Amino acid sequence: MKKAVFHTLGCKLNYAETSSFMRQFRDRGFTVSDSITERADVCVINTCSVTEKADRECRQIVRRARRHSPDAYIIVVGCYAQLAPEQIASIDGVDLVLGASEKFAIFDHAHTEFIKEQTPRVFTSPIDEATGFGPAYSFDAGGRTRAFLKVQDGCDYSCSFCTIPLARGESRSQSIDESVKQAVKLVAEGFKEIVLTGVNVGDYGRKDGVTLLNLVKRLAGVDGLKRLRISSIEPNLLSDELFDFWVSSDVLVPHFHLPMQSGSDEILRLMRRRYISNYYCDLIHKIRDRSPRAGIGVDVIVGFPGETEEHFEETYRVLVNLPVSYLHVFTYSERENTPASFYEYRVDPAERSRRTHMLRILSVKKRRAFMEMFIGKEAPVLFEESVKNGYIKGLTPEYLRVAIPHRNGIENTEEMVRITSLNGEVAYGELLRRNLNNANTKNDRAPFGLPVVQE
Repeated sequence: MKKAVFHTLGCKLNYAETSSFMRQFRDRGFTVSDSITERADVCVINTCSVTEKADRECRQIVRRARRHSPDAYIIVVGCYAQLAPEQIASIDGVDLVLGASEKFAIFDHAHTEFIKEQTPRVFTSPIDEATGFGPAYSFDAGGRTRAFLKVQDGCDYSCSFCTIPLARGESRSQSIDESVKQAVKLVAEGFKEIVLTGVNVGDYGRKDGVTLLNLVKRLAGVDGLKRLRISSIEPNLLSDELFDFWVSSDVLVPHFHLPMQSGSDEILRLMRRRYISNYYCDLIHKIRDRSPRAGIGVDVIVGFPGETEEHFEETYRVLVNLPVSYLHVFTYSERENTPASFYEYRVDPAERSRRTHMLRILSVKKRRAFMEMFIGKEAPVLFEESVKNGYIKGLTPEYLRVAIPHRNGIENTEEMVRITSLNGEVAYGELLRRNLNNANTKNDRAPFGLPVVQE
């Protein structure tokens, strides 16, 4: 039996798509693994190109694959493959490069026996011709607890720093009926939580005359689904109607991830974002008022061209005063063929690193303050299947990771836990022996406030 190994760079959407590639190989009799260090006949690398580091990582992964499997047939797909196919084809050992439209048809483009040739083969189409969707889902390494379901792809936004529209094409969505059909299948396979993924999930269905609200209402009615989570949503796309349903639903969890990118209106304008800082701040306070213990994550980019020390301090002040739970901090990276790559004023790399470090320290403080408000409180935890050092971990609806001493039979179940202590980014608690798998947990979330993090 032949073996195929896979390696994924980038976002949860990429992981969901890699899982669909793995199923294609498994259906054709291959054994599959997500460990690139295992010896294999075929190696598939799914790439990202959000930052320059992702491009460099792709080259490193190809070299690593060759060390462990010198004779393997190496296939590179994904965003980097779409943007720089000839560059990838020049890497020693690469046999096949597939772009955005071609990656879901690996067996149509590769020789059946995956025979290496003297020169690599490249198949890419102009990105403006990308119309296919490529259904995909994946699940956490911890077991069949959370599934990541792809419902949207591509993006019609034109943020000045982003290569995704160049790599994935225009926004397009999977139909509601097909999404519900896949959700029903996932629940039947044992998943308790589904996370909706995409490039711009909030734009779901716009070209088809439906909305993300229409989709989540249907998915919330899937029998047996305990939790529905939205991976990320643009702040300007969180409509009042969607928000009202979100905070009142027993299935849609109180966890919001909202990209901010900058707290400076001038930098937001240069980034071509579709909101101003005050709008974003008002939205965060609105969420906190309606859902006091919600988890709220923020994306922010540091060192964008034109970002002065005053701009950065403005962003820092905004974030200090926002009642959010954690930050995802990205250091700006120049990307070819983006408008921002032509901006004249460049922030020195060392200064970018300093600002990044400052915000990551702030994120640690924010996360700690968020976690501390759970101490002594009860929370429903959906436990994973993996056990380490005698502890089993899981997630609350608010995206708080919780660990308790392992008990037999609680894997992939939702149990009530009292939080007793913290260690790093993990909360520890005691099991209250209250099985919630057939219960409504909405009323078990007692309200409490989030303290302000001081500088």
